[in-house]
Amino acid sequence: MSKSLLGKFLFVLMLASMLLIAACNSDEGSDTPDDGGEDNTEDTTDDGSDDGSEDDGESSDDKKEEDTDGLYSIEDFSTSTSNDGELIDGGEITYGLVSDTAFEGTLNWNFYSGNPDAMVIQWFDESLLTYDENYTITSDGAAEYEVNEEESSITFTIRDNVNWHDGEPVTAEDWKFAYEVISHPDYQGPRGSTVGFTLLEGMQDYRDGNADTISGIVVEDEKTITFNYERLTPSLLTGGIWGYPLAKHIFGDMAVADMASSDAVRQNPIGFGPYKVDSITPGESVTYVKNEDYWRGEPNLDKVTLKVISSSTVANALETGEVDLVDSFPVDQFPDNSNMEGIEWLGDIDLAYTYIGFKLGDWNKEESRVNYKPDEMKMGDVELRRAMWYAVDNNAVGEKFYNGLRWAGTTLIAPSHPAYHDDSIEVPTYDPEKAKQILDDAGYKDTDGDGFRETPDGEPLEINFAAMSGGDVAEPLAQYYLQQWQAVGLNVGLLDGRLLEFNTFYDRVGNGGNDDPAVDVYMGAWGVGYDVDPSGLYGPTAMFNFPRYESEENTELLEKGLSDEAFDTEYRQQVYSDWQKLMVEEIPVFPTLYRSVLIPVNERIANYDISVGSGVYLYELGVTSQD
Repeated sequence: MSKSLLGKFLFVLMLASMLLIAACNSDEGSDTPDDGGEDNTEDTTDDGSDDGSEDDGESSDDKKEEDTDGLYSIEDFSTSTSNDGELIDGGEITYGLVSDTAFEGTLNWNFYSGNPDAMVIQWFDESLLTYDENYTITSDGAAEYEVNEEESSITFTIRDNVNWHDGEPVTAEDWKFAYEVISHPDYQGPRGSTVGFTLLEGMQDYRDGNADTISGIVVEDEKTITFNYERLTPSLLTGGIWGYPLAKHIFGDMAVADMASSDAVRQNPIGFGPYKVDSITPGESVTYVKNEDYWRGEPNLDKVTLKVISSSTVANALETGEVDLVDSFPVDQFPDNSNMEGIEWLGDIDLAYTYIGFKLGDWNKEESRVNYKPDEMKMGDVELRRAMWYAVDNNAVGEKFYNGLRWAGTTLIAPSHPAYHDDSIEVPTYDPEKAKQILDDAGYKDTDGDGFRETPDGEPLEINFAAMSGGDVAEPLAQYYLQQWQAVGLNVGLLDGRLLEFNTFYDRVGNGGNDDPAVDVYMGAWGVGYDVDPSGLYGPTAMFNFPRYESEENTELLEKGLSDEAFDTEYRQQVYSDWQKLMVEEIPVFPTLYRSVLIPVNERIANYDISVGSGVYLYELGVTSQD
C-alpha cells in the first residue's frame, strides 16, 4: 500500500478505533454473513440492539437479579463463552435456527436473500475476507491484500491451502466468475449495487452487453486477482468488496438464470468453510460433518446439526438440550428465561434495525432501478407519512415488548456505527395530537362521519399494512401500530387480514423486483452490514430499496459518501448527517427500533464469541462434555 493512501486509511481507522464498537450477527468471529454493505439482509424481527461491553467479573445472572424495573441493558452481557475447560476429542452439537417458517434453501452467498439461509450457509462456506473489530478488512483471512493508490486498484492473493470441499482449489477465476454472474443481465439476486461493483472499471460495458468480461478484474495467476476501480473509496475496505467466490468448475456451464434453482445451490451446496454439508431436509434441517482439510485447521467438532426451531418453542428446546445454541433468541422471552439452568447468555449490539416502510413506486426490471412515482401512490404525501410516525410510541414498544433490549430508532444510521449516527437530529416522537393536526392541515378529514379520514380529494383512504409473522410478539406488535394509526383517524388494516410468513412477506414487498401493488405500508427489518454506506438499501439501483424512493439530493449525498473526499472522516460524517436529515424530511421509511441480540449457549460449549474481530472462528468451537 502506498504511504499516502495508507495514511488515509490509518486516519479513518484511528477515529474508528476510538468510536466504533463491535457488532454481532457473528458466529465466526470476523467471518460473518454481514460482511459489508453489499450483504444487507432481510431479517426477522425477534432480536435487538445496543452496545456491548466487557464483563466486569460480576455474573450477568447476578446483574439481572438486581434489576428492579423489569428493564434490561445489553451492557450486562459478555460476547464470549466463559467455559475454559478442556475440550473433548470430537463431539457434536445441535444449532437452532429460530424461525417460524422453513428456510428458503438458496444455499449460496451469491444468490441468497434472507437471513435464515445465511445462517445455514455460514457453517459450510465463508468469505475470503476477514474483518477487524472496526469492520475493516484484514490480511488474516483466506486472502491477503495490497492497495495501489496510483492505479486505484486492490490486489488479493488467496492462500494456497484454500480449497473447495471437493478438493478443487479456490481460484482467482472463481472470484472473478462471481462478479460476472452477479452483474449478468439474467441474474435475479439482490447483490451488485454497492461500490465494489459499481466502481469497477468496465462494469457498465459488461452490464450493457458490450463486453464479455469485466475489464477491471484481472486474474494475475491462479491465486491472485486485481480489482481496478474508477476511484478508491473508504467503503471498499469496510464491506464494499464482494468476498464470496463462485465455483466455476461447478457453475461454469450453467445458464445464469438457472443457477439459483440448481441442485448445486439447493441440494448439494459446497463451500470452503469448516464444515461440509452431509444431508439436507429442505427447509427443516441440515447435517454437517467436519472439513478435515479446512484451511485454518481441522475443526474440533465432528458433526453439527442445524434444525429450524420455532420462536414459541426455542426456550424449551434449549432447556431440554434439544439444541445447544441458536442464531438468535426472542428478546421478549428473555425475562422468563434469564436464569435457565445450564445456559450462558451472550449479548452484543445488533447491526440491524426495524422500520416502517412506505411504498412510493415499484421496480423497473428492464433498467434494474427504482421507478419512483409518488404522485401515483397512496402513500405519496410526505405529510401523511409524517403523521404516521408521530402517531406511534416506539419507546413504549421497546419497553413493553422487549424489556429495554430494543429502543426507539431515530435515524437510518444506527448506533452500531457511532462515528456516523447523528443523535442530534430532531425526529418525530410520539404526539398523537400533532399527528391529527398534520393530517387536518394536509386535507385528510373525515367527511362522511365513519370515523376514518378521506383523502384531500374526498376519496376513501384504505391503507394496507404488511407485517411478518414470528413469535408471540408479532401479532400484538402489528396490532399496536394498527391501533395507533386508527386512533388518529387512518383506516389501516392488515394486508389480507393476517400476518405473512417471512418469504411471502418479502416476495410481496419487493424481493426480486416483484412489488405487490396491494402493499401500501410494511414493517420490516434490516441487517445493515459493516459499511456505513446506505446506498445498498436506499440507492436508486438497489433492489433492497423496497420503498422505491429516489431523489436528486439522495443520490448526490450517497455519491458524496463514497467520494475521494470521504477519506476525510469529518467530511464523511457531515455527508451522512445530511443524509440522515434528508431521510427524516422525506420519510420513505422511518426506523422503529434499534436492537440488541441475545445468544443463549449451552454451558458445555467453549471457544465461541459473537463479536466481530474477536479472532475466534467456528472451527475452534468445541465442547467440554458430550452430555
